[in-house]
Amino acid sequence: MDEATSMQLGIRRSAEMAALFMIGDGMLGLLQARRHVELWRSDVAAVDVLVRPFAERPARRRAYGLLQIGAGLALASALRR
Repeated sequence: MDEATSMQLGIRRSAEMAALFMIGDGMLGLLQARRHVELWRSDVAAVDVLVRPFAERPARRRAYGLLQIGAGLALASALRR
């Protein structure tokens, strides 16, 4: 396997891992919105800023979960080509 092919494989694997994360995180956010948000609340501002918009808003987290699942599936589908 040449270097360019190896690099392409690495990029595709990284994209696949991103798709898996998006789908899994989306499912947890959809099915267990409150628990999932509380788990990720943090005293570290850079972390907490990501979940703060979903605190006490489970419907918003569920909607975002659906968006994540859709985006993850679209990314995985694009990798088939």
